[in-house]
Amino acid sequence: MYGTVARIRVKPGMEHALIDRLNEQAGLIPGYRQGHLYRLDKDSSAYILTVVFDSKEAYVANAQSPEQDARYQRLRETMAEDPEWLDGEIVGSYER
Repeated sequence: MYGTVARIRVKPGMEHALIDRLNEQAGLIPGYRQGHLYRLDKDSSAYILTVVFDSKEAYVANAQSPEQDARYQRLRETMAEDPEWLDGEIVGSYER
């Protein structure tokens, strides 16, 4: 599995729009497995987004697609600044 973590700062009043747009996208992306959005305790405008894909190939294909660029542009409208993206191979997963 492969994925990305993003640090996001949301524009005031745009939290629900961000959540709605992420929910809309989830079923549209080939190779997408799951995602989580965390609102940080120390700053209510700061979020961490985690996204999991079946493989690095699926992630890269999505990242390079025009459809993903259009989805990203809609997400970016909710953000106060460009997100910081940290991509990598998932080497462990812990569930109870």
